[in-house]
Amino acid sequence: MSDVLTFTREFIRSPWTTASPLPTSATACEVALEPLPDRGDPVVLELGAGAGATSAVVQRRLAGRGRHIAVELNPRLASVLSLRHPGVEVVCDEAVDAMADLAARGVTVDLVFSTLPISLAEDRSFLVAAGRLLSPGGALSQVQHSWTRVLPWAKAAERALAEAFEEVVVSRTIWRNAPPATITIARRPRG
Repeated sequence: MSDVLTFTREFIRSPWTTASPLPTSATACEVALEPLPDRGDPVVLELGAGAGATSAVVQRRLAGRGRHIAVELNPRLASVLSLRHPGVEVVCDEAVDAMADLAARGVTVDLVFSTLPISLAEDRSFLVAAGRLLSPGGALSQVQHSWTRVLPWAKAAERALAEAFEEVVVSRTIWRNAPPATITIARRPRG
């Protein structure tokens, strides 16, 4: 079954745990992955991995190096993801809980790549958990649907990101995503 059909079916079943009816495009993923080092063995933590459309882009970018951990709350999507990408460490859990568990085990990551709803960024525990995992040069890449940027909760989430990180940069609109999206890249977590 195609990613679009799988994703749409899960969105209809549970729109609160599958935040979008369509997977994030490869174009948006490439922009989100820009902070990923081209050398060494980087660690990528992908939040909201879905059925693996974004994971395929991460895997291509890693090209067999590093470590790729993907977190997906929906057990059906996590199962599909595990089957499609056996080299990816799939965790079926809430994002904050998964990040806390990784931090407790001493894992550091070079990139936290999130396709979860930007409203989660308003939750301080999400931002703190992501910040604790980042290596000194690491970054958080957050995908956001462009049309939501004007909504009060999205503005609050952007303010929370600016308070939690020293550097926050928002990309231009990525029109080759349905719906169009922006990528917010945050670096250097504060305290």
